[in-house]
Amino acid sequence: MSAKGPPSSLAMLLAFCLIGPAAHAGDSERGRYLVEALTACDNCHTPRGAAGYDLSSRFSGGAQTFSDKSYVVRGPNISSDRETGVGAWTDEELRAAIVDGVGRDARLAPVMPSDSYKPLTQSDLNAIIAFLRSATPIRAPLQAPQQRSGEWAPHPMPGASAAFDEASLADKNTRGLYVASIARCLSCHSEEIDGAPDYQNRLGAGGKTFRNAAGVVVASNITSHPAKGVGAWSDDELKRAITQGVARDGAPLRPPMSTLSKAHFSKMSPDDLDALVAWIRTIPPKE
Repeated sequence: MSAKGPPSSLAMLLAFCLIGPAAHAGDSERGRYLVEALTACDNCHTPRGAAGYDLSSRFSGGAQTFSDKSYVVRGPNISSDRETGVGAWTDEELRAAIVDGVGRDARLAPVMPSDSYKPLTQSDLNAIIAFLRSATPIRAPLQAPQQRSGEWAPHPMPGASAAFDEASLADKNTRGLYVASIARCLSCHSEEIDGAPDYQNRLGAGGKTFRNAAGVVVASNITSHPAKGVGAWSDDELKRAITQGVARDGAPLRPPMSTLSKAHFSKMSPDDLDALVAWIRTIPPKE
């Protein structure tokens, strides 16, 4: 047989074992879309400068401190650096962190929105992992403070407590729920009890308080209530608020919505945006 002939079955098997699974584990471009338009991983895991995210140090850890009665943390390094990032983590370890809130050593702080990511389809979860692995490794040790204690229970959105299958996303309302969950719309726009969103009684009714450099901001009501919520808003007005950070009266929205809308939700696909708006309209009215 010529040295240039077709590879043997053994050679093909070895090649598959060595490079096949990694090469086909996920669609990194789909992962880029999910991260940049919906899950907004940069918001917690990328440093910021005066002009916004410092993408030269992407995923090397955020500067913002998140705190509650059981934790004080900063977003850690999730770049592909093997020593200080997640480059040495297995795919299963990354999946557990993303959708279950469980790190290599212990449960992650509740600020990690794993509850919102639970509906990720298997292919979308694989795509996010593929995109994270494609990012430049940045050596950046874990920043202080990092303090966690106590236990917490999961609080997924109603109807979004487990992975969706791809076929179900052909339904517009199901797709809207999917987008709303992984974009964390209702975890921000639902009033909280003991630090957790009260989805049962206050789904979409607003009331969550944010404290940042812009001051104190209270999340607005996005239920279908015609006066207290967005029931009277047009589709275009809702889309402008989501993707441009502009209220119905033309006033700019305040952070964190303004930041998320411009840096992330502005990249949302037309189909995802249409589905999200359609699903928002199904939220029962609350005052």
